[in-house]
Amino acid sequence: MGQTTSRSSASTPAVAASQSSCPIQHSAPPTECPVPHKTPTSSASSSSTPAQCPVSHSDGVNPLNQMPTLSQMPAESQTSLLPTERTESSIPRDDTTRWDYPSPQQFHNALVRKGWETPEEHVEEMVQIHNFLNERAWLEVLRWEMRAQGDLPDGQRRLPDVQLARFKGRPGEVSPKARFWLLVGWLLPSRFNTEPPFDRHDWVVRRPATGEEVRYVIDYYSAPPLADGSPVFSLDVRPALDSFGSIKERIKVATEEAWTSWKEAKHEASRR
Repeated sequence: MGQTTSRSSASTPAVAASQSSCPIQHSAPPTECPVPHKTPTSSASSSSTPAQCPVSHSDGVNPLNQMPTLSQMPAESQTSLLPTERTESSIPRDDTTRWDYPSPQQFHNALVRKGWETPEEHVEEMVQIHNFLNERAWLEVLRWEMRAQGDLPDGQRRLPDVQLARFKGRPGEVSPKARFWLLVGWLLPSRFNTEPPFDRHDWVVRRPATGEEVRYVIDYYSAPPLADGSPVFSLDVRPALDSFGSIKERIKVATEEAWTSWKEAKHEASRR
């Protein structure tokens, strides 16, 4: 749970597959995220700067929500106008509002501020992918929260009432789990990939019924594209190991997934 592989196209993003082991497809080297992370246009930018989300989550942010103030005005070097409308997400911010995604113009300005190559004709598609990945991440959070919620008194399971209280981008800070898979890839390069996540976010989820807050770690990976060239991404979403409840859930899920994988492998072997 929490590890999903998703594909995105310029028109309709869709889920391609899911994984229950390592969050990266290892059959081929991962492609880059379509958002340019490695081609700075500024000479002051270092080629060794870690890939990261182009929307800054730390510079000039509102301390209450970890969101930066992004301008809606065209950049000086901009040659065409970009939409300034922001899309409302499905992610609750509090009891009455949801989080808004940056507009294409704000996204473009974030890229320019980072000194990255900024192809204006592709910005709207980049925004679609950015939003799609975050919606997928939220669905994974809901899956974990549904497990933690358990069965309700009537024996049914419903979507949990949770909110994204705040979040923070942590580019360049490799999570312990991602570091483990990098080590495995270094030891077994023929079987496992050695590429780190291209971004990491920490989301703090609030449970209004109890007031409890749970931190989630999200690693964003690029994966090999589909045959038609559509980009594929892998998200590893899980509660951080900083509370007893989260540790218990992680152990339960890992045990269940290992058991399921073993049974599937045994069944496949018996059919040969």
